[in-house]
Amino acid sequence: MTKNDLRLGELQRVPLESIWPDEAQDFTPWLAHPQNLRILSDTLGLELEPEDEEVPVGPFSADILCRNSADGSWVVIENQIKKTDHTHLGQILTYAAGLEARTLVWVAAKFTEEHRAALDWLNENTRDELSLFGLEIELWRIGDSPPAPKFNVVSKPNDWSKAKRREVEHPGSSHGQFQLEFWTAFKSHLEGRTSLRTQKPAHQNWLNVSIGRAGFHLAAVASTWNTVTESYSSPELRVELVLTSSRAKQRFAKLEEMKNELQSKIDLPLNWYNPEASKSAKVFVRQDSDFMDRSRWPDQFEWLATHLEKFTALFRPVVTQL
Repeated sequence: MTKNDLRLGELQRVPLESIWPDEAQDFTPWLAHPQNLRILSDTLGLELEPEDEEVPVGPFSADILCRNSADGSWVVIENQIKKTDHTHLGQILTYAAGLEARTLVWVAAKFTEEHRAALDWLNENTRDELSLFGLEIELWRIGDSPPAPKFNVVSKPNDWSKAKRREVEHPGSSHGQFQLEFWTAFKSHLEGRTSLRTQKPAHQNWLNVSIGRAGFHLAAVASTWNTVTESYSSPELRVELVLTSSRAKQRFAKLEEMKNELQSKIDLPLNWYNPEASKSAKVFVRQDSDFMDRSRWPDQFEWLATHLEKFTALFRPVVTQL
């Protein structure tokens, strides 16, 4: 057979309404299914865990509510099987405010130029913790094959422009800029050596990492506060398992019952931190290390990466069973 004789299939566009006749009854349940939500997660570069559908917000209902596994924050998904309209734009902003979501995902068959521009403008002019995504969904098949979904990102946060704007607005924030550079370099260090999913680097002393279940996440920490001396005497690095949900205290107690077993599987002392006044709790390992010294970054990145991997191996099987 020659190359000219080789027969290839032809992609055929499938109307969304032929598969999902009703947006609420058909499309939303399909998208909320973990297997299908994984396709959306991979497109966004986030790890989303479904929490609920049709979540009440006053007299309205958010289509899908998820957790971002990297930091435990809320993600609201508003979906349409038609062209975007003002009603859905207003709804997703209302849901974000009512649920205190940090990530908004608007899925539609087609984005108008005006609505795409609205998301771009919001990404440029809102606080850094808020991210808005616009995605168009398509269905395709080859011959008689089952239809396959395809998400196309039409609007997303522009991290670079936000960072540049922050430099202009807050030129004296040198420590914040240093933190951003530290975590950006650390994230680059992780690429290619691990499958860990991190949040985007920011002007803060931690970088959150997904552990695969809502209500839990890992955190790499570079802090000027020393937890041993309880002072700013010397900086330290930490790797933490953080429990954040309304059941954090109950789950922490379950982990404490396994304290000896867990400690036997790791080479550094586990520190158990559960302040009564806080809704969250954590388990962490630490070491004194001056991250303000750039020459020490390679060794520090290796320590953080190694212990993030150890914490993942140690705690992921446990937290998935709690």
